[in-house]
Formats: sequence, C-alpha cells, structure tokens
Amino acid sequence: MTDIRSNWHRRHQEGLTPGERAADTLRNGMGSWPFVGIFLAFMAAWAALNSYVLAASAWDPYPYILLNLFLSMLAGLQGAILLIAAKRQDAIASAMAQHDYETDVRAAAHIEMLMNINAEQLRLLQELRDMHGNVQAGNAGEQRP
Repeated sequence: MTDIRSNWHRRHQEGLTPGERAADTLRNGMGSWPFVGIFLAFMAAWAALNSYVLAASAWDPYPYILLNLFLSMLAGLQGAILLIAAKRQDAIASAMAQHDYETDVRAAAHIEMLMNINAEQLRLLQELRDMHGNVQAGNAGEQRP
C-alpha cells in the first residue's frame, strides 16, 4: 500500500511545471522558522544601519519609506505565491481523494468476491453435514434388527 502511494506521489512530482516547483519551494521556504529569523534579522539590520551607522547619510531614514515599499511588495508577492501553492495543494488533495476512492471501490469488489466465496463454502459445508447426517442416520437404521 505504501509503495502504491509513493509511486503515485513520485509520478505527480515528476509532472510538475517549473512554476509549480518554484511555488512549492517558496511556500516551504517562507513558511519556516529560518525564514522568520532571517527576516527579523534583516529588518533589525536595516533599521540599525539606517538609524545609527549611516545616521547622517542614510539611504532610507526613519520612517523607512523604502523598507515599507519593499515589505508591501513582499506581502503582495507572498500572497500570490501562497495562493498558487494552496491551489496546488487542493489539486493534490483532490487527486489523492480520487485515488483513495478508487482503491476503496476495488477493495469493496474484492471483499464482495471473498464474501461470495465464503458463502459458497458455507453452503457446501452445510451440504456435507447434511450428507454426513443422512449417512449416519442410514447406518443407524441398518444396525437395528
């Protein structure tokens, strides 16, 4: 069962377009603690550099209008990337649900077949019991004088 699922997933991964791969990579990167840490460090470095180190000739003095512009662009880009990745994840979930449904239908057919075989075996066993009972009854009748 695990082998079937991994084969399906591998085939699905091989069929991805470069854009879909990029969206997945960016989603996985932006949705991680290292990204949050690097982002916070960058923000602190930007503020420190523009407020203290280059105080007289800062390229983006407080209130950091250039940084705000970059953050707005990043938010817009992140939103689009996350929507693309969410759409892909929905497609994956839908394909997996369809695969699970098909597996369930095949399993139900196999179970039905096994139940029919079992019912046939029970019927044959009952016939054998009946025949055995008739033979014993016949033998019991023959032994009486």
